[in-house]
Amino acid sequence: MAEVKTKLRYLGISPRKVRLATRLIQGKSARIAGSELKFSEKNSARMLEKLLRSALANAKHNFGLEAEKLFIKEVRVDQGPTLKRFAPRAFGRAYPIRKRSSHITLVLSDEEITKTKSQNSKRK
Repeated sequence: MAEVKTKLRYLGISPRKVRLATRLIQGKSARIAGSELKFSEKNSARMLEKLLRSALANAKHNFGLEAEKLFIKEVRVDQGPTLKRFAPRAFGRAYPIRKRSSHITLVLSDEEITKTKSQNSKRK
């Protein structure tokens, strides 16, 4: 079982917004995930698509794996550093603006992830 790990760091989009697009592709075939990201209207989907293409190119060049046999094993979005800015408001006050960033880790595997019954059932 071969795994290919690719990272995108310091993406200038909030992790909460990026996670919306990552839920579309979790556990799917790399080719299907690429087409879903291509037609998604989320801004973060463009960057995830570039990251996926990079991971596929790395898998082919560095490990000799075929793109058709790869699946997305894991997509993790972590919070990066927050830039703190201030905007003027009424009566001479300053209003804080937090510009959040994200770190994305994408792991491709050549084995399909199968969900077990315990993972699908809800906790009581």
